[in-house]
Amino acid sequence: MHIKGRSRHFIYTDWILIETQFDPEQLHSKETVFTIGNGYLGTRGCFEEGYPHALPATFIHGVYDDVPVVYTELVNCPDWLPLIVIVNGDRFRLDQGEILRYDRQLDLRQGLLSRSLRWRSPSGNTIDIGFERFASLADPHVLALRCHLTPVDFDGLIEVQASINGYPENQGFNHWEGLDQGKIDQGIWLQRRTRSSRIELCMAAKMKISGTEASLQVSTAPGYPTLTTTFLGKAQQTVTVEKLVTVFTSREVETPVLAAQEKLAHLPDYATLLKANEQAWDEVWQQSDILIEGDSTATFAVRYNLFQLLIAAPRHDDRVSIPAKTLSGFGYRGHIFWDTEIFMLPLFLFTQPAIARNLLSYRWHTLPGARRKAAHYGYKGAMFAWESAGTGDEVTPRWALESNFYGEDVRIWCRDREIHINADIPYAIWNYWQATGDDDWMQKVGAEVILDAAIFWDSRVEFNPEREQYEIRGVIGADEYHELVHNNAFTNRMAQWHLEKAIAVYDWLTDKFPERATELEQKLKLTSQKRTHWQDIIAKILFLHDPLTGLIEQYEGFFQSEDIDLADYEGRDRSMQAILGVDRINKYQVIKQPDILMLLYLMRESADFPYSEKALQTNWDYYAPRTDITYGSSLGPAVHAILASDLSKSIEAYELFIRALMVDLEDNRGNTNDGIHGASAGGIWQAVIFGFGGIQLTEKGPVANPHLPPGWTRLKFKLHWRGQWHDFDLHGGLGTGDWGLGTGEQRSRGAEGQRGNFSPIPNLQSPIPNPQFPIPSPQSPNIQGFIFDLDGVLTDTAELHYLGWKKLADEEGIPFDREANEALRGVSRRASLMLILGDKPYSEAQIQEMMERKNRYYVELIQNMTPQDLLPGAIALLDELRQAGIKIGIGSASKNAQTVIERLGIADKIDAIADGYSVQQPKPAPDLFLYAAKQLGIEPEQSVVVEDAAAGVEAALAAGMWAVGLGPVERVGAAHVVLPSLEGITWADLREQLSHVSRQKR
Repeated sequence: MHIKGRSRHFIYTDWILIETQFDPEQLHSKETVFTIGNGYLGTRGCFEEGYPHALPATFIHGVYDDVPVVYTELVNCPDWLPLIVIVNGDRFRLDQGEILRYDRQLDLRQGLLSRSLRWRSPSGNTIDIGFERFASLADPHVLALRCHLTPVDFDGLIEVQASINGYPENQGFNHWEGLDQGKIDQGIWLQRRTRSSRIELCMAAKMKISGTEASLQVSTAPGYPTLTTTFLGKAQQTVTVEKLVTVFTSREVETPVLAAQEKLAHLPDYATLLKANEQAWDEVWQQSDILIEGDSTATFAVRYNLFQLLIAAPRHDDRVSIPAKTLSGFGYRGHIFWDTEIFMLPLFLFTQPAIARNLLSYRWHTLPGARRKAAHYGYKGAMFAWESAGTGDEVTPRWALESNFYGEDVRIWCRDREIHINADIPYAIWNYWQATGDDDWMQKVGAEVILDAAIFWDSRVEFNPEREQYEIRGVIGADEYHELVHNNAFTNRMAQWHLEKAIAVYDWLTDKFPERATELEQKLKLTSQKRTHWQDIIAKILFLHDPLTGLIEQYEGFFQSEDIDLADYEGRDRSMQAILGVDRINKYQVIKQPDILMLLYLMRESADFPYSEKALQTNWDYYAPRTDITYGSSLGPAVHAILASDLSKSIEAYELFIRALMVDLEDNRGNTNDGIHGASAGGIWQAVIFGFGGIQLTEKGPVANPHLPPGWTRLKFKLHWRGQWHDFDLHGGLGTGDWGLGTGEQRSRGAEGQRGNFSPIPNLQSPIPNPQFPIPSPQSPNIQGFIFDLDGVLTDTAELHYLGWKKLADEEGIPFDREANEALRGVSRRASLMLILGDKPYSEAQIQEMMERKNRYYVELIQNMTPQDLLPGAIALLDELRQAGIKIGIGSASKNAQTVIERLGIADKIDAIADGYSVQQPKPAPDLFLYAAKQLGIEPEQSVVVEDAAAGVEAALAAGMWAVGLGPVERVGAAHVVLPSLEGITWADLREQLSHVSRQKR
């Protein structure tokens, strides 16, 4: 099925973007959209023949230069595209003559850009022209272009000129000075050098003609070497021109001229190069592809966003990183922001880990620049630049110059105040280490970045003696609308988190790599006093939140700012900052992009403070309506989509996802001409994998708990985790949004499992006494699914929980025995800890650490579980239910449910899992069981819940489901049926008892 884009003249297939009409009004944005690249360079989708006011550009990673006084920028390199076609004296160009047919295609599978058209010259000659080009993924220094020329209704003289344009501009400024140029066998070459950074570049090119007899002439006009051929074109006969180009800079080799010439001399033909390029792309897509079925637009657009990141990712260089606008446009001058580590990196971390390592190593190589910035501002350690280029020094422009001749220039404060990047980079490094287990890289590279950046916080925080707390004052948070705030929650918590991990890394180094630890102690002047100070900051840093409601104040005084209703501005086409002005917007509760919600997202995976299901709901309700999600920042929609998905707001999640997904294809922000929105593209991957795929990372590997959007019938992808690949094939169905379960190398069962029509269960006569509670339905029970709790029902992990809590309590010197453990049955982890601690005072950070510690002990214990740990009667009942066509789900509050199921060996008997990651409200709220029923594709009244805790029975009844309680009546007596255990229980037994309850209550 083909879906045509809105007013963009686009058709999307699974892999190919097709433009059906040339629109000069969209020239620059389409140049961005049709960018190709290979991880070494990127070339905008400009026409080979040129067009008035076009912005042709080829950007090579790491080739930066200065615009005197103003800024540093990624340099527009010499243009390798020019291919001029002259037909009987008329130069082919789209602003002259007549376009009779037009088609441009970008094939994502092989990074191939092609264009075919029929053009009638001003003199009346009609010719079919086809172009195609690619930047070789197999060899980053090779570029290739091919042109097919077929006269339609004439015989005549055709001239072709293939050139290298040595006069590229960065929107008015030429960074290059000429060194040399010349000709070689069947080719030309051009040598240039940047004016300030003194980077040398050489391009070499050759041309081949087939389908006619033609000779080549070489012109070496200064800065514009050209190969020219002229031949007699004949009607309906095709002539093919191939242009092959090589490029090197002094960043990779000592002599770029020799390297480019030698490479060119040994190149095979175009077809051979294209085949190698296809094979290289096949390997990349094998690892990185995402298959979506049921949504044609998303199928292509997700791949498109991945493609744009893949072609910008450095494969062979760890001294560079991906700019905010990738290698596709002049926006942000090619500078690197936190966008790379927080938004783009996860794609590579889980599909191309070697590239993720390169991106993070860039920050290590640029530590000297970060140290210079810290020293400039009077701080210690490494203070990373808000905008970084080649050296790591701060390159954020100091002023934004107004286009209005009489307007006031605007000071850009991010360079001075937006310091959360200093924790964002260590956050990414820590996640890389956790995902890869790359200890060698961590001790050699990552640890130094984490520790030196932590030293900065040590010198940046201020101690407030009146509060007896540490503060971070005068900052800009993730929300950039407010430019001078104190104690921004995002910044303070990320700094605290960073110091926590810095201590962990320091201790790990001391234990595992003592020589490296000693080396860094001496180099960074690390002392035991500094480590103690870090611990004091961790314990006493100010964090403004209400522990009862979970509501977090974005910064000190935010709640006192004037509120605003964004609905009053409906229909606008610009940001709230543009409407209110830079100064006025500081006074309002309007947010450019997620700040508190961004913090919760970053803490979500590990459930670190302040993340909790309650906190997410509370802060979403407050901050989402105040966020300028349409025009504030392109970073926002994807993050909001993930969190909305977590909150079961499936329609809103999908709408936000589409806004992010189409930001460049539909140019819905009106600035695609500046370049690809790289952070949004990275957010798209995260929204699909972590949001809709529901991926959670466990000690056993990634686990899926999907929330597929309505209409998606399949989601397939693979993830790399700690040296192993994990395949996910998640299926949806039944017209709802949450289906399927996937774990590494296991297909999900979702709606693809038992999905037939089920016969009503007959009434059986077996009088069993039942408690006085309402039954789910006035009719005879039509049971189609069972939802089992795990602990105390299918297995007994209570002993393991007890041992975990006991170990923790002993370490903390708190009395705890089996009698005290009884009070923890059916209680959440945090509530259990609170009961154990009693009235003893602990900080939130200490509470979080203890919860993590206990869970670690529990996870270690469950690794020893086997199928022998199933309770009597459990496996027999599961097998009988499956044979009867009854669906089986798990409804457990545990976040380790998946691991327990695998260890028990019953994963193949389970159709769906609802666990501690699935819903916001725990039992006795009905959410968990309602979620499980939705996954199974059945109604609540068709569901039987088997529970051993009072809270679970209450949750089942609140959900309108049948409840079977296991255990003493005083605990589970509210259930419709009470049993001592599952031993000896059959489906026939239960069906009889439930039928009797149904008759009794009617």
